[in-house]
Amino acid sequence: METRLGRKIGEGACADVHEWEGLAKIIKLAKPHTNLHALNRELRNGRLAWEAGLPVPRPYGLAEADGRSGIVFERIDGESLMTRLLSQIIGASAAGKPDPRLDSLASDTILTAKLLHLVHSSPAPEMPSQLESLAWAIRRAEGLLPDEAERIIVYMEQLPRKRQLCHGNPNPGNIMLRGGHPVLLDWNDAACGNPEADLAEYIVMFRFADLPDHLPQEAAEGLDELREPIIRTFAQAYEQLSGIAYSAIEPWMLPVAARRLSISALGAREKARVLREVRDRLHRLAPASS
Repeated sequence: METRLGRKIGEGACADVHEWEGLAKIIKLAKPHTNLHALNRELRNGRLAWEAGLPVPRPYGLAEADGRSGIVFERIDGESLMTRLLSQIIGASAAGKPDPRLDSLASDTILTAKLLHLVHSSPAPEMPSQLESLAWAIRRAEGLLPDEAERIIVYMEQLPRKRQLCHGNPNPGNIMLRGGHPVLLDWNDAACGNPEADLAEYIVMFRFADLPDHLPQEAAEGLDELREPIIRTFAQAYEQLSGIAYSAIEPWMLPVAARRLSISALGAREKARVLREVRDRLHRLAPASS
């Protein structure tokens, strides 16, 4: 079995990615903190998305290598939308421009809105409950007091409920372009619930995420100038497709931001900004009942 393992080609928070059986497949080998239950969940969610006809990597099953468990997927060669975004920001800063033109990013942003609308228009058979997944993460959010977490969960449970397929982590790093067509990776957090929560995930990520420390300061400044224009473009494009306005996404910003605090790989600066946002939104709610 181990002879099927090839070179390492990537790494995420939960897994190392290696070539598998040549060049047509990859295996995501779990890191020590990722258990078999999480692997089975991601495999199951990926299969459901594949069987629904969505543009996702074909999942093949579980395997082991070097004493570690992993999931074997179809290999997707291409460029992620995150790589494209960073390339444009870095290129603009190197050229001495104040920021890259939004026009050069608008097509990728609109493409993301179209891809998520396709996901949200698909059936969600047997997917986990979005509400339960969010509540589980919020209770484990770093920096939140227990009573703060419970207030957020009570608030979230009062929001309108839907039963649509949601990806759960729609960031540009999970969208690959293969031959000009998008492929959506990483279905570990997929759930049945409200598309508005998925849209809030994208917006919270873009509003608060830090660039890697090794990138120049000019790149971070360029991203800061683009955050809100990208969010507006995304929200407007999705509304044109679905009729869901930004005002319907806004109520989900609090629970989704709180969920983001449960991500172990979140940097200290981003965590502080998100925690401040969560507490600001909590303070704007009606006082907790005594």
